[in-house]
Amino acid sequence: MLNQLQRATLQCQGLTTRYPFGKGKQAVLSALERLGYIQIDTLSVVERAHHHTLWTRIPGYQTEYLAQLVEERKAFEYWFHAASYLPMKDYRYALPQMLQVRRGEAPYYRNADPKVLDDVMDKIRIDGPQKARDFTSFSKKPGSWWNWKPTKIALEQLFMQGDLMVCGREGMEKIYDLTERVLPKTTNTTEPSAWEFAEYLVNTYLRAYGVTTVKQITHLRKGNALRKNTELVLQSMLEEKTVQEIHLDGMPTMYALSELLENSIKKPSSGIRLLSPFDNALIHRERLALLFNYDFRLECYVPKAKRQYGYFCLPILFGDEFIGRIDCKAHRKDNQFELIHLHIEKKQDAIALWLKPLMKAVQQFAIFNGCPSIKISQVSPAKLSEMVKRSFEE
Repeated sequence: MLNQLQRATLQCQGLTTRYPFGKGKQAVLSALERLGYIQIDTLSVVERAHHHTLWTRIPGYQTEYLAQLVEERKAFEYWFHAASYLPMKDYRYALPQMLQVRRGEAPYYRNADPKVLDDVMDKIRIDGPQKARDFTSFSKKPGSWWNWKPTKIALEQLFMQGDLMVCGREGMEKIYDLTERVLPKTTNTTEPSAWEFAEYLVNTYLRAYGVTTVKQITHLRKGNALRKNTELVLQSMLEEKTVQEIHLDGMPTMYALSELLENSIKKPSSGIRLLSPFDNALIHRERLALLFNYDFRLECYVPKAKRQYGYFCLPILFGDEFIGRIDCKAHRKDNQFELIHLHIEKKQDAIALWLKPLMKAVQQFAIFNGCPSIKISQVSPAKLSEMVKRSFEE
């Protein structure tokens, strides 16, 4: 049963076949709609997380596809559990958080100067879309959030409460416009009921992962009411037999889509996938540990002396098993992709099975990062070092 759940999750995540979402820009929209969101991250040690996550699932992925979908109003930026791209069809389910911010009920985004909020809205209304640096500060006082200037604080609050939307980016810098000028006229802007919102979360997680828990569905979302509604939605689905309740020793109660369990799930290809630390498949560390016996932590936020594996490790997925991780960095000015430390934790004695697929995956990812040259600095365990380095040099 555990192996079936592993494969079900990887299949739902689009990590078992070559073209799970099709090709081109339409595949990006299909991936967004299946996964529910793609996390945005500003770290550029390797290609940014949102592009990396999609590249992993879409052969031939081009980084301009996301921007084009935003321009076409088929995707938008907001908050899922973190800053994310979301499919425009799910816009109404962002409304509860927007309204919470607007009503001052959120713990953040409520310190902006009301006059600055009005001035920012007026400038964008009159002058059109603006970036933060297009504003001069309306106050000599430094902002209270990370020393942002008051206009930056106002922009972020107006964005979080839904008055502004991101209509594009210049590099990683957001371009803001009035929501009324960005949001398609046909968009449903009715705030979902508490039950509808719970249904949305349950359906999103089951669609994206195939198997989940109440804790995972309500991840970073507080409130007993949400948890209760989530449990009731799942109970209703159990009665309809669209989901099944799974009990495995030492694990919390899991819920899986019946159609997945009732159909034969093919074994994933024996290829290697190098996943972003912010990949949707990894974001719930508990799921990783429970289903795959894989302990993962992004250590760039950990003091150097306390890091076990390295600053920015990419998990290595071999078929349906996580066999290790690579601490790596794209040295773009030197056109070199460095494997600072390759850690092989499983299948060490089966190197003949995974070495060539690993070489291929690293080479493809290096090219995606604009780095045709590959450097391997360290391999663990040391007994694999010579064979791995020799293979990459040939």
